[in-house]
Amino acid sequence: MEEELNKNQKNSRRQFIKKGLIAGAGVAVGSGLIAAYVDSTAAETGEKVKVLTTGGEIMEVDRGLLKLPRVSREESHKGIPGRKFVMVIDLGKCKNARKCVQACQKGHHLPKSQEFMKVYLLQDSEKTAPYWFPKPCFHCDNPLCVSVCPVGATFKRSDGIVLIDNERCIGCKFCMTGCPYSTRVFAWKHYPEFDVDKEPYSPEASSPGKEGTVSKCDFCPDLIRVGKIPYCASACPMGVIYFGDVDEDTVTNGTETFQFSQLIHDRAGYRYLETLGTRPCVYYLPPVDRQFEVDRGFGDLDENIKERYKDTPYSKKNKP
Repeated sequence: MEEELNKNQKNSRRQFIKKGLIAGAGVAVGSGLIAAYVDSTAAETGEKVKVLTTGGEIMEVDRGLLKLPRVSREESHKGIPGRKFVMVIDLGKCKNARKCVQACQKGHHLPKSQEFMKVYLLQDSEKTAPYWFPKPCFHCDNPLCVSVCPVGATFKRSDGIVLIDNERCIGCKFCMTGCPYSTRVFAWKHYPEFDVDKEPYSPEASSPGKEGTVSKCDFCPDLIRVGKIPYCASACPMGVIYFGDVDEDTVTNGTETFQFSQLIHDRAGYRYLETLGTRPCVYYLPPVDRQFEVDRGFGDLDENIKERYKDTPYSKKNKP
């Protein structure tokens, strides 16, 4: 029985990746060349990744040469056909390694002062145990941020992803006020060190928001189009973050793959602040049978990061 389950999980993961690669292939075919994926003038890193050619073949290329497909602004508003994306975060595995934060910042060209993924230290009551709580944008099915945007800069796609079009954003911050989860960041200034992107702008390829605009976690749709999971999910050393497709009923952290509905049922999955009626597309598995003591999460932190947790009940109780 166990062997059959493992086989099914591997098959499901292959199907998930294949489906994503096919979606990405549509972009490459539209441009007509594998060059849509590969920049032969870039520096090689020695790390190989797999991509799908326009002929339907899987090939390996150096990560440094890989160019993610970029769709037009119009296409980015539509979403990937036949998909409904979901994220699952296992709180029992998190030790605040912060690799998810770092990978997200690097992938989205964010300065250290901006984080799309934040990790909080929560303690539900004085007598309960504290735990680490990663928080991305929840890509709600009833997103309040979309309803309050006066210019249509924030929009929800058919595949469930909520994005921001910086070309339309006027910086009014209504979406920041409307979001009950505080997942958005505002670009107070221009970051010239990231002026390396010469491709036509697309809301799918997030970079630091233009000065005076809002940005946030985007579920990495440019990665999804080539069959990859978001930066945060692939970077986590503990496999905390799973990503997948609700309609396919499959989620993976890149190593393990599960049936989404069964995982949520068996582990009593829940959505944060469910009573708000926003219907988030991010689920949490409760922090039971935790693999690490919460103290492990303080070990390698910079002092300025540690400072964030100084006023939590746990930190106050354990001051030297």
